[in-house]
Amino acid sequence: MLKYLNSSNSLQNRFTEYVKIDTQSDPASASIPSTEKQKNLGKVLVAQLLEMGIADAHLDDYGYVYATIPSNSDKNVPVICFCSHMDTSPDCSGFEVKPVIHENYQGQDLVLPDDPSVILKMAEHPDLKHQIGNDIITASGTTLLGADNKAGLAEIMEAAAFLVAHPELKHGTIRILFTPDEEIGRGVDKADLKKLGADFAYTVDGETCGSIEDETFSADGATLIIHGVSSHPGFAKGKMESAIKILGDVLSALPKDRLTPEATEQKEGFLHPVSVQGTVEQAEAHFIIRDFDDELLAEHGRTLEILVQQVMENYPNATYELRIKEQYRNMKKVLDQYPQVLEYGVLAIERAGIQVKKQSIRGGTDGSRLSLMGLPCPNIFAGEHAFHGKQEWASVQDMEKAVETIINLALIWEEKS
Repeated sequence: MLKYLNSSNSLQNRFTEYVKIDTQSDPASASIPSTEKQKNLGKVLVAQLLEMGIADAHLDDYGYVYATIPSNSDKNVPVICFCSHMDTSPDCSGFEVKPVIHENYQGQDLVLPDDPSVILKMAEHPDLKHQIGNDIITASGTTLLGADNKAGLAEIMEAAAFLVAHPELKHGTIRILFTPDEEIGRGVDKADLKKLGADFAYTVDGETCGSIEDETFSADGATLIIHGVSSHPGFAKGKMESAIKILGDVLSALPKDRLTPEATEQKEGFLHPVSVQGTVEQAEAHFIIRDFDDELLAEHGRTLEILVQQVMENYPNATYELRIKEQYRNMKKVLDQYPQVLEYGVLAIERAGIQVKKQSIRGGTDGSRLSLMGLPCPNIFAGEHAFHGKQEWASVQDMEKAVETIINLALIWEEKS
């Protein structure tokens, strides 16, 4: 087999081009995609795919990019999809990202030039200890980098270019899907799986080099609305029941040593308030509820309601509404039915010459929902680290290994068919 080489720095050139395009999604927007600017990157990706010779590449009205690399095999090979998302997190600015390449990293602190107070230290980023001699890409200190998930985009694009350029490498039909709005939980809301026509898929949206993940959180979202009793503050004695203060009591009653992100790890779930707003008359809070076990997830929702009820006993004239809505479910229950999907992913990583790390995601991916929609879809590493913040970074060499893994997957599915 031919070995992928990052000739002329094409991989990092793709990546640094993509991160400069602002694609931040917006949870407050009702439009699809949530921000029109995500299509700007979609148009660039389509143009590059067409230039490669992938004739059906296109951007649809909802901001999804679809493309097909036709089979060159005589075998009946399952159709495999590679998927990454184009949007970046609303948690940190993605406007005017300036990527900085720190060549031949030797373990030193990385001080970001546009804000010297932003420093990457090995003690705070343990994966940096595996990067000695590698090239690290960061932003300049005022924005996130966007490696989540433009590293995945660049890697899939690079793998596609390699497969097209080497038709002697046999593979089945490969489908490419790039999604908007993954960061706000809407990444596959308008994905057309019938048009996609894939049998199995892989999201390329993971962290540590060599990692493959077949398990995510199950997730619910909760909205709590407190209806207080408003009164003129000068004449409020015995009358006012402030919705703001009631909500504050609820938040104060939440567990502090368990069931909270800052006190949990590994397979432990949590109940986490993510936004609040309100007036004396009405206050509202939004929560995310997470666990790997669906029964424990439901229990966390009941914990929230019990806490609310206990607080409301002190405010006899106020009322509340609590709505809990399913967001996504652990993909493991689906993937366990198709063991070859994970097995081939592990083999692809091994053939890239790196150690396999089977992990669970304390979060979700497009693959979570795709799996439950009938498209089994584990997650493989993209080499993105410290995402959603100014200290986000990626390793060029880890990204190269992700490209090799994608290529290996295409060949393994043909080989095993």
